[in-house]
Amino acid sequence: MENQDHLYILWTNADPVTSEKMVFMYAVNSLKKGWWEKVTLIIWGSTAKLAAEDSMIKQKISEALTEGVKISACKACADQLGVTEILENMGVEVIYWGAPLTEIIKYGQKLLTV
Repeated sequence: MENQDHLYILWTNADPVTSEKMVFMYAVNSLKKGWWEKVTLIIWGSTAKLAAEDSMIKQKISEALTEGVKISACKACADQLGVTEILENMGVEVIYWGAPLTEIIKYGQKLLTV
């Protein structure tokens, strides 16, 4: 966890407008415009269900992956919401995020929460 030019976006707000107009807009433009070298979008909570079921959000995920945004989802959330397989089939990494998120916070990495 040494890269200070790596932005983590913790996405917990399942509002589709916020997702489209902030989360994905900023994540993709951050790479396109060189604001950040790496961007990891962490899907957590109800956003897992939104990501798996909403066609517009699915398209945004596909576009973000194409642009180089790493997208990963909380496995506990995805399992509990019954969407793990759907997310994995979309190209989203699904892992347990509790410990990695704790490290991000403890070591002062760049974390944006939405």
